[in-house]
Amino acid sequence: MKLKTIIAAALLAVATTGQTSAQEQKKVTIATEGAYAPWNFSGPNGALEGFEIDLAKVLCERMKVECDIVAQNWDGIIPSLTAKKYDAIMAAMSVTPKREEVIAFSTPYAAGINGFAVAADSPLADMPGTGEGYSLDSQAVEAQKRIDEIAALLKSKAVGVQGSTTASTFMETYFKDGVDIRPYKTTEEHNFDLVSGRLDAVLANATVLAAALEKPDMQGAKLSGPLFSGGVFGVIAVGLRKEDTALKAQFDEAIKDALADGVIKELSLKWFKVDVSPRG
Repeated sequence: MKLKTIIAAALLAVATTGQTSAQEQKKVTIATEGAYAPWNFSGPNGALEGFEIDLAKVLCERMKVECDIVAQNWDGIIPSLTAKKYDAIMAAMSVTPKREEVIAFSTPYAAGINGFAVAADSPLADMPGTGEGYSLDSQAVEAQKRIDEIAALLKSKAVGVQGSTTASTFMETYFKDGVDIRPYKTTEEHNFDLVSGRLDAVLANATVLAAALEKPDMQGAKLSGPLFSGGVFGVIAVGLRKEDTALKAQFDEAIKDALADGVIKELSLKWFKVDVSPRG
């Protein structure tokens, strides 16, 4: 009987290995890029600010854990998560099949909406579909028509994107033939090259571009062409290690509650002036 008890206890220990409880953890460290305004950025005093910073604090409060938010360069953000430098990622990260091979994601807290910015005095200033929006899922035919029209205009042109993002995936998927696609470490870097005349256009999250265009150093640039969502842009969620199933469950519940009671919509309107809450 004693041997059976020991074996049962051992099996229970194996079954629960890797499922760290958020209640036991007491503290959750969340990484963000810190260079993707207004989603996440360093404010004038050096403190992290933005939509995801406010949302992370709300989620941690609802999960009843202490919240520590740290900045991490984008190109190392997933490797550092799997290396256990922190517990979660909130950095406007879209859910993609390739990323899902490496990490897990929470239920989504935002939708990705992307668009082009160009010089206001360039031939690209009023590309087809300006002011319109297309879903790559539900409006695939209409979206492809606009993409084909824009691809003809961008032929032999230089377009900047932040590397290893859904924006770069979109460009490689739809514009790889005839367009000079140039990857950058940050959106700030490709925006600088746009206004400096070294790029003909940039593609990025529309909320990030809209915020950047309000700054004095982006005077002379504007959004052009339609806004695209769905498809490769997908939805945005918290990135987590696959083994941290209990922590994922905590984030899922907190996000669903924040969507249901309108807190995510409220924060979205505060930072973006539009509601980026996920639909469906």
